[in-house]
Amino acid sequence: MEQNRPVLLFDGVCNLCNSFVNFVMERDDDFAFASIQSDEGARLIREAGLSPEDLETFVVIDGDDVYTKSRAGLEVLRRLGLPYSLVYPAVIAPRFLRDPVYNLIASNRYDWFGKRDECRVPDDETKDRFLSSEF
Repeated sequence: MEQNRPVLLFDGVCNLCNSFVNFVMERDDDFAFASIQSDEGARLIREAGLSPEDLETFVVIDGDDVYTKSRAGLEVLRRLGLPYSLVYPAVIAPRFLRDPVYNLIASNRYDWFGKRDECRVPDDETKDRFLSSEF
């Protein structure tokens, strides 16, 4: 797996997060993925100066750039191209306006969308997109 591609780190037991990963994988070939709960995901989170115990955000790491919460979502949409990138100009809104909406969804995601008993394990078709030494 190439390490020089942007990486999306997500909560591997969250149904909403896994659906978003599927959405991105269907529209983009560049992103790599890792659950925050995986060894590789936790390592990348720590290297970015964040806590692997903070499952209230997903993270995009692209080289030295680290994006969290609403900014991570906007970065992903920007990279997906049209029509999704049309949302990116929302980045000009201050985080204190954008992140409360993100936080509301993040703190209710298990109640609203459900939760898996175990982290996602990629199938043979998607395994090469995930950073892990575990499979």
